[in-house]
Amino acid sequence: MKTDGVYIESVGVFLPQEWVSAEKAVAEGLYDEYSVQYATGLTAAYLAGDMPALDMAVSAARHALSRSEEEPDSLDFYVHCSATPQGPQGFYPPGYVLRELGTSGVASADVHSHSNGMLAAFEVAIGQMTGAAAASNALVAAAENFTTPLIDRWQGFGTGFTASDGGAAVLLSGEGGFAALRSINSGTLPELEQWHRGEESLLPYRGEPVGNYNTMEILTYFNQNVFPLEKAMEMIRDFELEIVHRSLVDAGLNAADLAWVVAANTDERMIDQMKMQPLGLPMSRSSWDFGKDYGHMGACDMAVLLNHLLTTGRLAAGDNVLLTTSGAGWVSSSAVLTILELPEWAA
Repeated sequence: MKTDGVYIESVGVFLPQEWVSAEKAVAEGLYDEYSVQYATGLTAAYLAGDMPALDMAVSAARHALSRSEEEPDSLDFYVHCSATPQGPQGFYPPGYVLRELGTSGVASADVHSHSNGMLAAFEVAIGQMTGAAAASNALVAAAENFTTPLIDRWQGFGTGFTASDGGAAVLLSGEGGFAALRSINSGTLPELEQWHRGEESLLPYRGEPVGNYNTMEILTYFNQNVFPLEKAMEMIRDFELEIVHRSLVDAGLNAADLAWVVAANTDERMIDQMKMQPLGLPMSRSSWDFGKDYGHMGACDMAVLLNHLLTTGRLAAGDNVLLTTSGAGWVSSSAVLTILELPEWAA
């Protein structure tokens, strides 16, 4: 869909102090050397230890607000997004974030769309801003902490990811900002829903021992019993390319008009084969070169990478940027934005 009158006013990021290189993880027996040298190319992960994900979301939100002209009391809408549980069963994350920001009465939503969460939250926020609610702004925040014995951050998600901790936030405005959000589209490929479920029961936890979440075991089951890996990857490539094309058409652009393609921090080969080659673009226009040093932060990647582009002088007024993500389900979203001017905080 075309998104007239929606702007990005600011971006906020929180990164934990502890940064662990893939080489160190290999030396400690946490990661395998083959993945470092030949498979993913990912170089590190941030570790937050005992800091709750929601506290990182609060810090990122404060960072975004400090870079804008808005105060917490002026927020019209808040969307929280995540890939992992953010608190006790039955807990509502947006309430915690808004309380910590010191504001009350703000409408909110909780979007659990895994790594696709940031752009999925954009769609919810845009609906509030351009629809009957007529919200003048919307804050979107995400955070992840994979420090849990239930998840192996180095190998539990397969060779395509190193799970990294951090927080990110984006302030959308209807009044103006440093970038115009030109379009956004999304879709669901339900044929691949079982890819991230395997044989697991749909019933809630009933006292059975909870084991480590191992994506590779689940994916292997799916590829052996439902769709072979090659077929599944072909379906994903075609599905996501169609969504990207819709967003480019809605923005009135061609792939050649893109200065950057911002993709989730995953396997280099995946970004090249699934994103860049289908668009006819070189990897030099992708976020891979610096994204590999962050690791995959679930729903945070889009804002973290956009912040990097802005604060390292890699963007200029007039640049068009494609944001593209996907997640379990199988869901995928793509958005196109145009840089109008560089904000003062990017200097």
